[in-house]
Amino acid sequence: MTTLLESIEIETAPKPTATVIWMHGLGADGNDFVSIVRELDLKGAPGIRFVFPHAPVRPVTINNGHVMRAWYDISFGDLEGNTRKADEKGVRESQAQIGQLIARENQRKIPSKNIVLAGFSQGGAIALHTGLRYPETLAGVMALSTYLPLADSFAQEATPGNAKTSVFMAHGTQDPVVPYAMGSASHARLQQAGYAVDWHEYPMPHSVCLEEINDIGRWLGKVLG
Repeated sequence: MTTLLESIEIETAPKPTATVIWMHGLGADGNDFVSIVRELDLKGAPGIRFVFPHAPVRPVTINNGHVMRAWYDISFGDLEGNTRKADEKGVRESQAQIGQLIARENQRKIPSKNIVLAGFSQGGAIALHTGLRYPETLAGVMALSTYLPLADSFAQEATPGNAKTSVFMAHGTQDPVVPYAMGSASHARLQQAGYAVDWHEYPMPHSVCLEEINDIGRWLGKVLG
């Protein structure tokens, strides 16, 4: 049994009845998206516990082997459309760790159907990978500026429990880090597989914009309301 990831938690009301587990991008930590909570318009949504876990520390090949927080290793070429090269061992380790966080929320009386998995960039890849393979139905999966990793095994591993789960995907059309084409290709793949993908694109680089934050708030209100 791996150690439960350390996390930052924010609750929008006492005794929350829903949870958003939000994964940061490569080299950041759980603090990265904490400030966005107060910017979200969550009118109509229940009390939410936002959980921002810190990824494990590991060497990252694309950054010359420097040790940093990362959900999995990234090699040269991984972000040129060849997601088959993704660090499968790291992806699956992170999948198991996020599964533990979901289980902890279940123990805290939050059912899986009231849990959203969210993430930006590498964290968004883990949200997509974990959420659509998770055996119990989730409220939704939010994937920002990212792509579907280990796509070749997706059809065999996707679970019926989340076949109808709402997926929010957003990408910047000027993204130099995770190319827009990778995000749109993953969106198309999920659509073809029958997923309800709420797709958004914005004229921005590898970042988050105000319009996107507004769209996220509306979507969270819908899937958790």
